[in-house]
Parts: sequence; C-alpha cells; structure tokens
Amino acid sequence: MNQQKSLFERAQLWMYGRKQNVLSICRKIGYLDNKQNKKRMQQKKFNEDVNSRKRSMNFFKIHNIQEKEQTNCMSSIILLIFLYLLQGVPLGLVMGSLPYLLQPYLSFTSLGFFSLASYPYSLKLFWSPIVDTVYNEKWGRRKSWVIPVQGSIGLCLLWISYNIQQWIEEATKSLKQITAVFFVLVFLCATQDIAVDGWALTLLSEENLIYASTAQSIGLNTGYFFSFTVFLAFNSSEFSNKYFRSVKKDFGLISLTGYMRFWGWVFLISTMFISFFQDEPRKKYSSVSIKNAYLIIFNIIKLRNVRLFVFVHLIAKIGSSATEATLNLKLLEKGLKKEDLSIAILINFPFELIFGYYAAKWSSMSRRLLPWTYAYIGRLIAAFIGILIVYKFPYDGKINTEYFYIIILQNMISSFMNTIQFISINAFHTRIADPIIGGTYMTLLNTVSNLGGTWPRYFVFESIDFFTKSYCSKNITNKCMTHEQITFCKELNGHCIKKVDGYYIINFLSIFTGFLLFFIFIKPSVEKLQKLPLKAWKINIIDRMSF
Repeated sequence: MNQQKSLFERAQLWMYGRKQNVLSICRKIGYLDNKQNKKRMQQKKFNEDVNSRKRSMNFFKIHNIQEKEQTNCMSSIILLIFLYLLQGVPLGLVMGSLPYLLQPYLSFTSLGFFSLASYPYSLKLFWSPIVDTVYNEKWGRRKSWVIPVQGSIGLCLLWISYNIQQWIEEATKSLKQITAVFFVLVFLCATQDIAVDGWALTLLSEENLIYASTAQSIGLNTGYFFSFTVFLAFNSSEFSNKYFRSVKKDFGLISLTGYMRFWGWVFLISTMFISFFQDEPRKKYSSVSIKNAYLIIFNIIKLRNVRLFVFVHLIAKIGSSATEATLNLKLLEKGLKKEDLSIAILINFPFELIFGYYAAKWSSMSRRLLPWTYAYIGRLIAAFIGILIVYKFPYDGKINTEYFYIIILQNMISSFMNTIQFISINAFHTRIADPIIGGTYMTLLNTVSNLGGTWPRYFVFESIDFFTKSYCSKNITNKCMTHEQITFCKELNGHCIKKVDGYYIINFLSIFTGFLLFFIFIKPSVEKLQKLPLKAWKINIIDRMSF
C-alpha cells in the first residue's frame, strides 16, 4: 500500500515537473505572452466598440436635442413676431393712418390733441407690475394677460369699425370722442406688450435672447406697415384707379371700416388658437406682491446708472421728433398725393426687414450701443434732408421723378437709422434686464424709450401753429389755421398766405438741440453705460421683499 502511494506521488511530481517545463518553454518562445496579449487586444477592441456605440448614441441624442431646441427656438420667434405684428396693427392706425385721414379736417394743434391717444403705450410702466404679478397659474403667467387683452382688442376693433367713418367726417365735433376711444385701444395694446415682452424672456433661451428685439422690430414694423402703408395706398381712390381698376371710382379698394373689421376677427381667432394650442413654459417664479413689484421699480430707478439711462432715453429723440412727426403731413399739405407717399413708404418696407437683420447682427457686439450712437447722427441728417424736401417742394404741386426719388431716399435713410437704434437699444435692454423681474424691468426701459419719442410730439404740433403766421388773401382777419377757416377762405375765392411757417422754425430748433445734446451729454453717457458690468444693473430682490 505504501509502495503504491509512493508510486502515485512520484507520478504526480513527474507530471508537475513536465508541466513546469512546458510552461518554461512556452514563456521562452513567447507563446503565453502572445496568447495573453491576444486576449487583452480582444478585450480592448470590445471595450472600444462599446465606447464607440455609446459615443454614437450620445451624438445622435445631442443632435436630436439640438434640433429640437432649434425648432422650439424658431417656433418661439415666429410666435413673438406674430404677437408683435398684432400690436403693430392698431398702433399703425393711431400713429400712422388716422392722422393722415384727419389732416384735411384738423389743424396741427388738433392733430396734437389726437396724438395724446398714443400716450398709454409710453406710460405702461404704471400698470406693468400688475401684469407681472397677477396671473392664473393654470393659464400661465403671460397667457393670463395675452388671451383676455388680445380678445378685448379684437372686440374693440369690431365695435369701432361700425362708427369710425362718421367720426372722421365729423372730426371737428367728435375729436374728443375719437381720441378717447383710441386711447383705450392703445392702452390695451400697451398691456399686451408688457405681457409679450416678459414672455419673450422665457420663450427664448439665454443665447437667443438677442433675437427678441429682432422679433419685436419685424413684428411691429410689419403690423405698422399693414395699417399705414398698405391701408393708406389701397384706401386711396387714385391709387386703386391707377393700378387696379379699368373703370374709375371715387373710393378705394379697402375702407377703414372693412380693414378694422378684418383685423378684429384676426385678433379673436388668433386668441382662441393661442389659448388652446400654445403652451407656456412652466417655470417657478418668485412670489412677488403688487406692492413689492412697485417697490422693485422704485429701487430699479434708484440705481444711479438706471437714472442716467432713463434721462438719456427721454432726451434722445428731441432732435428728430419734429421732422418724423410732421414731414409727411407737411408734404400732403403742400400737395403731395397720398398714393405717391404710400408708394414711397411701400418701396422702403423690404429694406426695413433687411436693415433689421443686419442691425441685429451689428448689435450683438460687445459695445451694443455703438450702432445706436452712429444711427443717432444719421437720424438727425435724415431730419435735415426732410426740411430741404419740404422747402424745395414745387409751387404748382407737380413733382418730377428726381424729386420723388429724393423722398424715397430720405424715407430709407430715416427708416434705416430708426431700425438700427430700435434694435440696438432693445438688445441692450434684453442684456441688462434681470429675468426674475424681466417683464417689469423690460417694460420700464421700453416705456422710457417710447416716451422719449412720444412726449415731444404734442408740443411740436402746438408750437408749429403757435409760430405760424398766416391769413386769407380776401380777409386778413381769417388766420387760415383750422379746416373751417381754410374752407371759408376758398369760398371767398381767396387763398391762404403764410408770412411765417412755424414748421421750419420748430424743425431747425429741434435738430440744433439734438446735435448739442449729443456731443455734450448723450454720447459720453452712452459710452459710460455700455462699459458697465451686468451686476451694476441688478437689485437685491430678497432685501426688497422685506418691505
């Protein structure tokens, strides 16, 4: 038994020795190393394949996310353009077409009174905190205001459409009523603008906020274009007879009644669409009461930089406001046909869109107010050209082709500079506005910007009539200022003679003041403001809530 065990152990030792010899030989010739390397290479290749698949999956996932974000961004921009377009339609009527339709019946002083109807758009700051803080959580912070206000605008347009023609024909008697009605309409548009400005800050991603001002510019200009240029042209019987009719008629293709009724229904239908099909991004907002919202505005205005910026806004359009408010009205008074003026503005519109695109790219530079300062000077130059156009208007009222081209050129220069300033300043607003109180902050800045262009208009109209000295050739006691006085002079077979035209006095004074303010105060202030860091425009909201 012991002998068998001994033989078995010897056999095991012999087999172990043989195995060690084989392993030793394999190591010497590199067989095992090659085998292990081969396994390691196979494992490495497998790992690389797995990582490659993961990278491919991540690439397609990121690509799909980027595509989705781009699609959402584009749809948001389109929505903003449409909402701003709707705002531009009533504003184009109040600030554009209606003064031209009322011009034959009213003096410059009366037109100045009607211009008060546009003031709510420049005073919306006073109720913007209510729009920013009161909302229905189920509907969304912005839709809670956009839907009812937009629907109300539609109903107002429908109601006004049934009365507007009679009001215009009796403009002298119904001036206060017309002004009050359109004051309410502009108030509603201003309220919608507060909500849409705030909505833009949440609809667009941070890197795409620069396009908010572009959407606003394109939308408002397009709506204004429809209500001013397109409507005024197709409302003219001369334009319609010349280009679209074989048999002449004494009315245009589009009436004011029909135009307002059409857009009233557009407002109502689009309101229903937004209500049911447009979702608002659900974000958590700080709970701010109305009282604290007003305190926030107060504390924003208390910032030294904001106060300086507000003052710049309020005086920045003094230089060009006189010409922009009265140039086209003066040309019509001189004898320019409405259809010719409409064509001049119509030709200008495509260029406005192109200007808006390049102005947006130009305004994306680090010094975002630099384009604004250049356009300021350009705007004053365009205003001076406007004075020369009025001065050189043919005495017999018959304009030649060269003169008409100069009118178009002046409109293009003025529009180009206006667009650059609008987009540049709004891009700067978007950059410095605090998203937490975005609607209120943006409204504050936009309000003072609009007010800077609105408040001088009333005084411009009043001052022109104040400085104008005229009389009737058949009756020197007739001052030829109002529609009735001019009509009465014509009935006497006389004509109005102007000894002094207040238009030139006010426009020269306006442009001179604009240049003086720019070099003494505006330019140094703007250069200082655009260099400030973003924290210089913020307030500590948590501290303000303690109030």
